[in-house]
Amino acid sequence: MKTQEQKSLFKSLAAFQQEVPVIHKETKGYGYSYADLPTIFDKINPLLAKHNLGFTQPIMGNCIKTIIFHTETGETIESLTEIPQIQLKGMNEYQSFGSGVSYFRRYCLSSILGLVTDKDTDAVGEQTKPSKPILKADTEHFGKAVEYLMKGGSIDAIKAKYEVSQEVEVKLLKSI
Repeated sequence: MKTQEQKSLFKSLAAFQQEVPVIHKETKGYGYSYADLPTIFDKINPLLAKHNLGFTQPIMGNCIKTIIFHTETGETIESLTEIPQIQLKGMNEYQSFGSGVSYFRRYCLSSILGLVTDKDTDAVGEQTKPSKPILKADTEHFGKAVEYLMKGGSIDAIKAKYEVSQEVEVKLLKSI
């Protein structure tokens, strides 16, 4: 049986979710776009306050703990997510970790609050046809893209010609 405090937390969270708008992906990454933390905070902070909710995301070793709390009752919901330790091209280990922290802060917060930050095409079976060919790893085109980058070409030029997933972009950058 839930206590009155748990009822308050879940009632506030449900009211927040009814009011929070879709948060559009306006920041461009390497071949993708995303809703950055300032954009997310701008949309959620006034509504969190209105519904007596807050959050914190402490780093615990190589994990991020996301805590949603009710400001009047102190009741919490928590999630713990490991941040993979990878070395990103052109970054030292601290910069790579910082990039991972920012990435997982966005996605953990979006998940625990039930935020929508993009069009959900999986749920309705809708597919969008890419306007450019998709660059796939371990293909002749991928090899030519690596050669192009090794000769000083830019990843932006490759993305202008091909649809490049984040995974393929990481492979490209690791190959040079």
